Amino acid sequence: LSRAEKRYRYDFFYESPYLTDVEFDAKPQVMLVGQYSVGKTSFIRYMLGRDFPGARIGPEPTTDRFTCLINGPEERTIPGNALSVHPDLPFRGLERFGVSFLSRFEGSQCPSSVLRSITLVDTPGILSGEKQRTNRGYDFTKVVSWFADRADLIIL
Repeated sequence: LSRAEKRYRYDFFYESPYLTDVEFDAKPQVMLVGQYSVGKTSFIRYMLGRDFPGARIGPEPTTDRFTCLINGPEERTIPGNALSVHPDLPFRGLERFGVSFLSRFEGSQCPSSVLRSITLVDTPGILSGEKQRTNRGYDFTKVVSWFADRADLIIL
């Protein structure tokens, strides 16, 4: 596939870089996107059949970070800066969005039969108007695009 990407100049016509071996071999990613308080995190809890580390649920905007849920032997949260440099996870490249973003990015590792075959990406709720751009401290649209380019399924 890489040879075809290079031959037909995939990177020239499409802004996404070539997939790394880690990204190519990664589990399928399912990304949840929508307004705040519409049930994205609750849907993930339902799919997993349990709570997960770092889950925040309430009537007001509570998920203020991007959370990638991955399978693992123990329950723990992993800071975004550690995820973005981990050699075995497909999140390299996120460091380009800066410390402001990385402080709002985390991994949630927990043992789960669902997470053995997919990675779930929980996103902060979409805000209206100017708040979307100015209240985050990072370019939310570009971060969502980065994840969307790599997602195998996006649930709106």
